[in-house]
Amino acid sequence: MSAAQVHHLDVRGLEPPEPLEQALDALDRLGASDELCMLIEREPHPLYRMLAQNGYRHSTTSLPDFLYQVRIWRGPGDPA
Repeated sequence: MSAAQVHHLDVRGLEPPEPLEQALDALDRLGASDELCMLIEREPHPLYRMLAQNGYRHSTTSLPDFLYQVRIWRGPGDPA
């Protein structure tokens, strides 16, 4: 069993739907215990709905300069 890793994804400056597409691509490659940490300029509400539908959990932190850090991980018992 390998240690959990945090994968970073910076989608600042990209126009929709590119941030959403890049986040979904990154989640496809995420290990079962890994976490995705995304930096984005607006809160990604459409992504939140998709995460909930697919068993992911998330936490969003508002940062200075109108940035958001979204941390995403698989919910307990969700398949890899």
